Amino acid sequence: MNVLDTERRARVVRCLVEGNSIRSTSRMTGVARNTVSKLLLDLGRVCSEYQDRALRNLPCKRIQVDEVWCFVYAKQKNVTEKIARERVAGDVWTWTAIDADTKLVPCWFIGQRDAVAATEFIADLEMRLANRIQLTSDGLRVYVNAVIDAFADEIDYAQLVKIYGTMDVEGQRRYTPAPCIAARPEAILGDPDRKHISTSYVERQNLTMRMSMRRFTRLTNAFSKKVEYHAASVALHFMWYNFGKVHQTLKTSPAVKAGVSDHVWSMGEVIGLLDQQAKAASN
Repeated sequence: MNVLDTERRARVVRCLVEGNSIRSTSRMTGVARNTVSKLLLDLGRVCSEYQDRALRNLPCKRIQVDEVWCFVYAKQKNVTEKIARERVAGDVWTWTAIDADTKLVPCWFIGQRDAVAATEFIADLEMRLANRIQLTSDGLRVYVNAVIDAFADEIDYAQLVKIYGTMDVEGQRRYTPAPCIAARPEAILGDPDRKHISTSYVERQNLTMRMSMRRFTRLTNAFSKKVEYHAASVALHFMWYNFGKVHQTLKTSPAVKAGVSDHVWSMGEVIGLLDQQAKAASN
């Protein structure tokens, strides 16, 4: 069986993390589409496992959380009973957290926008932190019980509740969200500092995700056909974002700023996680 060398694998992965689809990556690199898909799946899995181990005991102080929507296989309104029986399809939400100081993304969770997903996501976040934090979310009510369950009273938690205006008919046709006319900070637990009650960084991270992962792009046919590839793409994105991408304002990677890594990773090092896994499996 032919195996891509590190240089060709790195070329493929660079295309993927810069927002190209699997098909366009295949055309640009000359690597078969199935090979690109398999590389994404394998590398995404090891990136998820590595970050699960590495992103622990984090010295974060201010965390912002949010959820970003996309769909898998078909939009929710088009999911039939037959499709639902055979595969994961319809709306999929990616819950993300970001450290406002280091821009590190300590964890994410892929699921529905409900209390079960919120509980899993916030519990995972709590286990990765070394000290008390100030947490800000939007006004989604399921966050409240999830935060209480995970942190009890060992947290300063606030919500930024956004108030939206009405959308005109033309805006609905253009898939334009209703305008946000006000944002009201609400202290929920502890004593959050009002000047740091914000979701700006995590909302900017949502844009970064949509720009860097083709399957998150709205109003196109660039959607995930299988949830496994969606999860792999998210894991690879955050691996490169956390460890390999130099943040413009930090002048280094978020992982270096947070003390998780002592250097900015090269693409070869990210690819090397596959080789490390293969070597460990053979021993």
